[in-house]
Amino acid sequence: MTTDTKLVTVTDENFATEIGAHEGLAIIDFWAAWCGPCRMVAPIVEELAEEHEGTVKVGKLDVDENQKTAMQFAVRSIPSILFFKDGRHVDTVVGAVPKAVLERKIQQHA
Repeated sequence: MTTDTKLVTVTDENFATEIGAHEGLAIIDFWAAWCGPCRMVAPIVEELAEEHEGTVKVGKLDVDENQKTAMQFAVRSIPSILFFKDGRHVDTVVGAVPKAVLERKIQQHA
Protein backbone atom coordinates (compact mmCIF):
# COMPACT_ATOMS: atom_id res chain seq x y z
CA MET A 1 0.00 0.00 0.00
CA THR A 2 1.14 3.49 -0.65
CA THR A 3 2.72 5.76 1.93
CA ASP A 4 0.93 8.77 0.45
CA THR A 5 -0.81 10.46 3.39
CA LYS A 6 -3.56 11.93 1.19
CA LEU A 7 -5.10 8.46 0.92
CA VAL A 8 -7.12 7.28 3.89
CA THR A 9 -6.89 3.62 4.88
CA VAL A 10 -10.48 2.55 5.48
CA THR A 11 -11.27 -0.50 7.62
CA ASP A 12 -14.33 -2.23 9.05
CA GLU A 13 -13.51 -0.47 12.33
CA ASN A 14 -13.17 3.11 11.04
CA PHE A 15 -15.65 3.08 8.13
CA ALA A 16 -18.45 4.77 10.12
CA THR A 17 -16.22 7.65 11.23
CA GLU A 18 -14.12 8.06 8.06
CA ILE A 19 -16.94 7.67 5.51
CA GLY A 20 -20.31 7.40 7.25
CA ALA A 21 -19.81 10.67 9.12
CA HIS A 22 -17.99 12.47 6.27
CA GLU A 23 -19.75 15.52 4.83
CA GLY A 24 -19.22 15.88 1.10
CA LEU A 25 -17.88 13.44 -1.46
CA ALA A 26 -15.75 10.43 -0.58
CA ILE A 27 -14.52 7.69 -2.88
CA ILE A 28 -13.24 4.35 -1.67
CA ASP A 29 -11.19 1.90 -3.72
CA PHE A 30 -12.12 -1.65 -2.66
CA TRP A 31 -9.01 -3.68 -3.57
CA ALA A 32 -6.78 -6.65 -2.68
CA ALA A 33 -3.02 -7.19 -2.91
CA TRP A 34 -3.39 -10.21 -5.23
CA CYS A 35 -5.61 -8.38 -7.74
CA GLY A 36 -3.86 -7.35 -10.97
CA PRO A 37 -6.49 -4.83 -12.12
CA CYS A 38 -6.39 -3.30 -8.61
CA ARG A 39 -2.68 -2.60 -9.10
CA MET A 40 -3.50 -0.96 -12.45
CA VAL A 41 -6.06 1.41 -10.92
CA ALA A 42 -4.05 2.20 -7.74
CA PRO A 43 -1.92 4.99 -9.31
CA ILE A 44 -5.09 6.61 -10.70
CA VAL A 45 -6.69 6.57 -7.25
CA GLU A 46 -3.51 8.11 -5.79
CA GLU A 47 -3.58 10.86 -8.43
CA LEU A 48 -7.22 11.62 -7.62
CA ALA A 49 -6.36 11.87 -3.92
CA GLU A 50 -3.58 14.33 -4.76
CA GLU A 51 -5.58 16.41 -7.23
CA HIS A 52 -8.78 16.60 -5.15
CA GLU A 53 -7.11 17.04 -1.75
CA GLY A 54 -9.34 19.13 0.48
CA THR A 55 -12.47 18.63 -1.66
CA VAL A 56 -12.85 14.84 -1.99
CA LYS A 57 -11.86 12.25 0.59
CA VAL A 58 -10.13 9.34 -1.14
CA GLY A 59 -9.50 6.05 0.59
CA LYS A 60 -8.63 2.42 0.05
CA LEU A 61 -10.20 -0.61 1.70
CA ASP A 62 -8.51 -4.03 1.53
CA VAL A 63 -11.38 -6.48 0.97
CA ASP A 64 -9.42 -9.44 2.37
CA GLU A 65 -8.91 -7.69 5.71
CA ASN A 66 -12.29 -5.91 5.82
CA GLN A 67 -14.88 -8.38 4.58
CA LYS A 68 -17.72 -6.96 6.67
CA THR A 69 -17.70 -3.61 4.85
CA ALA A 70 -17.18 -5.27 1.46
CA MET A 71 -20.21 -7.49 2.10
CA GLN A 72 -22.27 -4.56 3.39
CA PHE A 73 -21.94 -2.87 -0.02
CA ALA A 74 -22.17 -6.15 -2.01
CA VAL A 75 -18.68 -5.78 -3.47
CA ARG A 76 -18.26 -8.94 -5.54
CA SER A 77 -15.69 -7.79 -8.08
CA ILE A 78 -12.56 -5.76 -7.50
CA PRO A 79 -11.42 -3.18 -8.02
CA SER A 80 -14.71 -1.54 -7.11
CA ILE A 81 -14.68 2.19 -6.50
CA LEU A 82 -17.62 3.33 -4.43
CA PHE A 83 -18.76 6.93 -4.22
CA PHE A 84 -20.32 8.31 -1.03
CA LYS A 85 -22.06 11.66 -0.68
CA ASP A 86 -22.58 12.83 2.92
CA GLY A 87 -22.10 9.25 4.11
CA ARG A 88 -24.59 7.71 1.64
CA HIS A 89 -23.51 5.29 -1.09
CA VAL A 90 -24.47 6.99 -4.36
CA ASP A 91 -22.50 5.24 -7.11
CA THR A 92 -20.12 2.38 -7.97
CA VAL A 93 -17.57 1.85 -10.73
CA VAL A 94 -16.34 -1.73 -11.18
CA GLY A 95 -13.08 -2.68 -12.86
CA ALA A 96 -9.92 -0.95 -13.93
CA VAL A 97 -11.27 2.11 -15.73
CA PRO A 98 -9.52 5.15 -17.22
CA LYS A 99 -9.03 8.16 -14.96
CA ALA A 100 -11.51 10.19 -17.06
CA VAL A 101 -14.35 7.84 -16.03
CA LEU A 102 -13.66 8.48 -12.34
CA GLU A 103 -13.22 12.23 -12.94
CA ARG A 104 -16.68 12.34 -14.56
CA LYS A 105 -18.20 10.56 -11.57
CA ILE A 106 -16.50 13.01 -9.18
CA GLN A 107 -17.93 15.96 -11.16
CA GLN A 108 -21.35 14.32 -11.28
CA HIS A 109 -21.53 13.88 -7.50
CA ALA A 110 -19.53 16.91 -6.30
